[in-house]
Amino acid sequence: MKNENKVLACVDQSIYADYVTDYAAWAAQRMQAPLELLHIIDRPIASTAEDHSGSIGFDAKEALLDELSEQDEQRSKAAREEGRSLLNHLRERALTSGIAEADMRQRHGDLEDALVEQQLGVRLYVLGRRGASADTTQRDLGRNVERVVRALNRPVLTVTQPFSAPQRILIAFDGGIVTRRGVEMVAASPLFKGLPVHLLMSGKASSESAKQLDWAQKTLSEAGFETLAAHIPGDTEKVIADYVRREGVDLLIMGAYPNSVWRNLFFGSTTTELLRAATIPTLLLR
Repeated sequence: MKNENKVLACVDQSIYADYVTDYAAWAAQRMQAPLELLHIIDRPIASTAEDHSGSIGFDAKEALLDELSEQDEQRSKAAREEGRSLLNHLRERALTSGIAEADMRQRHGDLEDALVEQQLGVRLYVLGRRGASADTTQRDLGRNVERVVRALNRPVLTVTQPFSAPQRILIAFDGGIVTRRGVEMVAASPLFKGLPVHLLMSGKASSESAKQLDWAQKTLSEAGFETLAAHIPGDTEKVIADYVRREGVDLLIMGAYPNSVWRNLFFGSTTTELLRAATIPTLLLR
């Protein structure tokens, strides 16, 4: 299957489309995976023109409906043309970065539905943490991020700024099944090969947490990774933010599983604030 285990870049009509494409191309190259650029055109919205059909004759009503239908078709055609232009630009950008091939797809519908539908063929999703519908502020969070991540069970890489090849990786590790699988994924995948990986636990230290952290460090070390493990008590958001700044981390990996203690970190107000404030790409695990 041509697109099996592909990297799927979700792009829209915003400046973040370039960033998403660059990170997706980087990931596809490192994983030797196919790259696809996907642009979703929102379902057409019914015309909001004031309805005077009850006060006009039959012929005039038919003419009005024809006019509105023609306007809707023109808007739809314009959206398709803009989308094709965007995808062509992004494909050229990806090819310029050194990737051998980049497929393109455009469709009408809902973003969440489209991404869920393709899960079996996707190895990694890449999307902007903000987009065309979001305000252009550093602390804004796109409206699609939470609902998309909730719906998917594949890793989702969210990006916010122009591409810079990651050099230091941080795994926010809680010892739960999702972040344990995340450690195993990092150990087995070529995506982060050759890069130093930091492991960080927060909260109250215990013999069990020490054992879990040792397991994670050993798993990565045996896979050839240079690792540094730390357990720092304190508020999770602050611990992560301080560590990222102090150690120069440029990619964060964290869990987003409903039954994990990290669920509140991602879906609660604490993580919303962390994602809004973060300026580094974040790989969310399911």
